[in-house]
Amino acid sequence: MMKVIYSIVTVLILSLSAKAADAKYPVSDIPEELKKDVNAVVREDKLVFKILSQSKAAVSAFYAVTIFNENANEFASTTQFYDKLTKLTSFSGSVYDANGKLIRKLKTNEIYDQSVFDGSSLFNDDRFKKANLAQSTYPYTVVFEYEKEYKFLYHIDGSYFIPDEKVAVQHASYQLIYPPALTPRYKLFNSENKPKKDVVDGLESLEWTFENLKPIKFEPLARTLDVIPYIVAAPGHFEFEGYVGDMQTWQSYGKWIASLNKGRDVLPEETKTKIKQLTSNLKTTEEKTKAVYEFLQSRTRYVGIQLGIGGYQPFEASVVDKTGYGDCKALSNYTVALLSEVGVKANYILIYAGEGYHGLMEDFPSSQFNHATVCVPNGKDSIWLECTSQTNPFAYSGKFTGDRKALAITEDGARIVRTPVYTAEQNVQSRTADVFVEANGNAKAKVKTTYAGLQYENDHLNFKLGNNYDDQRKWLQENMGIPSFDINSFSMLNRKEKIPSAVVNVDLTLNRLATVSGKRVFLIANLMNRSTYMPEKVESRKTKFYRKMTYTDLDTIRYHLPEELYPEYLPEPTKISSRFGEYETKYSVDQGSLLYIRRVKMNKGEFSPQTYQELIDFYKSLNKADNVKIVFLNKT
Repeated sequence: MMKVIYSIVTVLILSLSAKAADAKYPVSDIPEELKKDVNAVVREDKLVFKILSQSKAAVSAFYAVTIFNENANEFASTTQFYDKLTKLTSFSGSVYDANGKLIRKLKTNEIYDQSVFDGSSLFNDDRFKKANLAQSTYPYTVVFEYEKEYKFLYHIDGSYFIPDEKVAVQHASYQLIYPPALTPRYKLFNSENKPKKDVVDGLESLEWTFENLKPIKFEPLARTLDVIPYIVAAPGHFEFEGYVGDMQTWQSYGKWIASLNKGRDVLPEETKTKIKQLTSNLKTTEEKTKAVYEFLQSRTRYVGIQLGIGGYQPFEASVVDKTGYGDCKALSNYTVALLSEVGVKANYILIYAGEGYHGLMEDFPSSQFNHATVCVPNGKDSIWLECTSQTNPFAYSGKFTGDRKALAITEDGARIVRTPVYTAEQNVQSRTADVFVEANGNAKAKVKTTYAGLQYENDHLNFKLGNNYDDQRKWLQENMGIPSFDINSFSMLNRKEKIPSAVVNVDLTLNRLATVSGKRVFLIANLMNRSTYMPEKVESRKTKFYRKMTYTDLDTIRYHLPEELYPEYLPEPTKISSRFGEYETKYSVDQGSLLYIRRVKMNKGEFSPQTYQELIDFYKSLNKADNVKIVFLNKT
């Protein structure tokens, strides 16, 4: 009998051991220090990039993440892109409960597969597969695996070892495998981790391993890339659809780009004649360039072309001329060809456009660009042309491509150049207003505001200037900055100069502008430009912070008062100076009116973490000064 009991116990122990062995990523295996105040823990993040030849590569990835709450459900989803040159050879997923028990595996019919269409691409062979394994019971663990084959070698997948704040990482690795003759280049940020080197079957490898990375708190106004460990990599010698190149220097990379563009600048004879006639009476480089740019804008429009090498190579200038459309590369190439025809030398420019720009890695030649544009050297005042826009003012880079480094393709390769930087004296919002106050607190106002330089783009105003009445009125209603108002009439004027400006005139009825209490009337002098922003408080800040834009705001508001009202209390003039900016207000009374003048100049720059409290104090002072009330007394 004892032998039977012993056998049963043995079987039970073996059975339980087998079940434990089958468990995948139980939450109990996560170190306690990694679970504290997190939304998710990455259990395993493994990426292997293998260079097979000068024109072929492959990547395999394995990703497992335990999700603790709904704030991390984004990690339960993945999207993988592919096209005719990128083959997605495998794609799988599974999900486990807190104990590591398999809940289910991803089925083929649960994988969403469709073409990439962004609304502006005419030709696009990009596709994507997307899967979502989100659960409603927490915690749970999602695992995704995929493999891809690249029929080219141009970029190398990198890795961000901490994907977001409040996310810890239990284990992560990144491996490069390559033939010695095709040794890639790499750059590791925010880590001193050294790679493990190995040689297997004649192939060399480098592998970085990370263990137990605690979550990082992203501090306000900081750059996430300043704190998270990540790696970027790029090939030296490469080949893309028959175009052989060398990416080890900007010069050699520029020569490869030039080879893609070679022979694609031929224009039809009719267009050559037309563009020469158009500029025949113009003498300066700027005059000719402006005429060519307006010619371009009048007869072309932007469409995306994303087919293979076409994602990097413009199609012929003759095609743009015939069809009237092209992507940024094609339109820029076409513009360079037009300018050349009238004797103006221009450079084809590669640039990273938009809000995601974090600087050009000048010491790491590689494909760091998402856009093409044109620059015309003109002494100290180079002319920059955004060729994809039918409405952009001539020579205006704006927020999209301004104040950053780019790559100019030249006859002997390439050189790094800087796009225009707009100053506080150019980025001006200037407002004048006449406000007619009534004794009951209501008012009527005529307001004129000029938005210049980068402030021309405030709340996307530049895109509204050519729109219809209803769109413009809606913009005013959403951006007036006054609690209660009615628009009686308005106008918008677009001044498309090198430093563009928009002039907005509006006639308003302002009900309850002032507060009436007995014989007193209380009025905030700052009509519609009150500072409300307050930086988030951070204890013992560790990272530097950035302010991207410098500008000046000028407000001159004249309040016309009825005879029965006179000022009982006027605030003292205010003057605030800081490394972050300057602020000044003045008040004066003159013949039945009150004049309020406000000037603010904000500075941009990179600031040390020790100065962050100063920034908070600066904004506290601004907010307080902008909400000071004037008190009027009713004599009746």
